[in-house]
Amino acid sequence: MRITRVLSTALLMAGLAAGPAVADSSPSASPSSSDDSSAPTQAGTSFRTATELDQGQTGTATGSTGDYLYWSFAADAGQRPTVKATVKLPDTHAGETWQLDVYDGLRRRQACQYGAATRTAAQDATSVDLACTLRTVRAWSETWANDPLPGTYYVRLTVVDLQSSDLGLPVSTEVRVDSKDIGGAAAVDGSLAQPLTPGIAAKSASDDDSSSSTSAALSSIEPDGGWSSGWWSDRWVWTGVGGVLAALAGIGGYALTRGSGRPRRVPPPGM
Repeated sequence: MRITRVLSTALLMAGLAAGPAVADSSPSASPSSSDDSSAPTQAGTSFRTATELDQGQTGTATGSTGDYLYWSFAADAGQRPTVKATVKLPDTHAGETWQLDVYDGLRRRQACQYGAATRTAAQDATSVDLACTLRTVRAWSETWANDPLPGTYYVRLTVVDLQSSDLGLPVSTEVRVDSKDIGGAAAVDGSLAQPLTPGIAAKSASDDDSSSSTSAALSSIEPDGGWSSGWWSDRWVWTGVGGVLAALAGIGGYALTRGSGRPRRVPPPGM
């Protein structure tokens, strides 16, 4: 009976502690729910002029076949971003191949974990859909590694193979970024001092002496609630649950091995 109570208590405590962690790690919509009415309607033409896009927004832009279209978004540690793009093609065109590339704040091209980032549209196709799911963003990485880190990410959409007769034809595009929160499964022991948000402009600032000075302006886009500190994750919850279960297992083992009642008296020899 005592062992049953111990095990019941352990299961109850494990369930109460793990409940919030499971809820936090469940798939959800974009961490940044933004109104599409404020979504951008144009795209940049380079890294420095990339149009900022919040996660959960659908950005649109018009351009010409052969243009390079750029957007930027913020991704924090523990997120697994998925970038989707749709290119609406003109009524008459030849076969052409479109490509979606994603770069981190250091302008390193990030590999897609899965998704069709390059697709060829047939002559009778009215649109082409592209997708790229990145690896989970890490809070810290070795300097030699190419792991995705917290900060600004750049999306580049362009055609990579077409006939010269199609060059300059008008196209319209849609781009959307969503993320899945992976949680403590992707936690690491370390964090960046600052997220990788490169300077993209210059702004004028005034000091106490009212003299003007120019300083680099970082990307203004960031996740809802700001950047995470990088040290907390639901891994701490599971570590605590493991410690509690280990302690209860020790108590249960002691209760099983010590026996019940006083030890039997052994009669002396010769009796």
